[in-house]
Amino acid sequence: MNLQEFGGEKTMVNHLKKLFHMNNPSILKGIGDDAAVVKPFKQKMVITTDMICENDHFSLEYFTPYQIGGKAFESSVSDIYAMGAIPRYALVGISLKKDASAEQFRELFQGIHDSAKRHACAIIGGDTTHADQVVVSVTVIGEAKKPILRSGAKPGDLIFVSGPLGASTAGLHLLKNKMPGFAHEKKKHLMPRARRDVTPAIAKIATALEDVSDGLASEVKNICAESNCGAVIEEEKIPIRSSTRKAAQQLGKNALNFALSGGEDFELVFTVHPKNQQKARKWGIPIGTIVSGKTVFLQKNGKKTELTQGGYDHFT
Repeated sequence: MNLQEFGGEKTMVNHLKKLFHMNNPSILKGIGDDAAVVKPFKQKMVITTDMICENDHFSLEYFTPYQIGGKAFESSVSDIYAMGAIPRYALVGISLKKDASAEQFRELFQGIHDSAKRHACAIIGGDTTHADQVVVSVTVIGEAKKPILRSGAKPGDLIFVSGPLGASTAGLHLLKNKMPGFAHEKKKHLMPRARRDVTPAIAKIATALEDVSDGLASEVKNICAESNCGAVIEEEKIPIRSSTRKAAQQLGKNALNFALSGGEDFELVFTVHPKNQQKARKWGIPIGTIVSGKTVFLQKNGKKTELTQGGYDHFT
């Protein structure tokens, strides 16, 4: 059944009203009007938007509609956690191809629904249209008593990352090359998970915070640029799973490059004052130090070299 046979846009909206219905007293009006109405927050409002596009962020050759919806939501909500905030509401805009089926529509939004439910975030509106490619845009509105910015790092602060890196990029290469095995890496690319579990604890001690969406090198450089400082990253301390290293080897690639420049791991990279390092070790792995100056170094066996690698850039 195609979407026209399904009943067109009005039927689609009615389906979404039922799917995303929540008994939330802060939502005065959700899906179905020209705009949603919610009560204002008592804390600071944190807002982000992110977009994933066919043949750039995903391929229909190996992504299901359900996985596309889930990844779109997780990538956006990760930015809220990267501010030390908690997501509350979301708006979703999608374009589908004219020949999309009703089942594809339902699966995609089921993926969004399940991800939003996992993060206790209410879908309160959005838009649907058709285009030559599938595009999903998710705007998330969160709140935080004190948002954690990239600009708070100071020389002497320690750099931590919340989990292993490089798996998503390894998964992408494995899928593109149709290589068997490595279920963990493929799942990390197809069905990433934003780090809701550690965000509240990290936000209490972090001096600067960012999510690893474009690669560790890019994220640390962003923090240093905003904080007007430099950094030393210790190569041997960057957490990379043995299976990710093995996948990179079979692909003829370098797992370190996956971690530094690959992106879409959606782990958190954060800095803390040395007095909080024991607490930070409960939720992250120490990988380096913030230093004076403006250069980011990669250190191996005690030898420092300037880190010239950047992260993923859509336009380069």
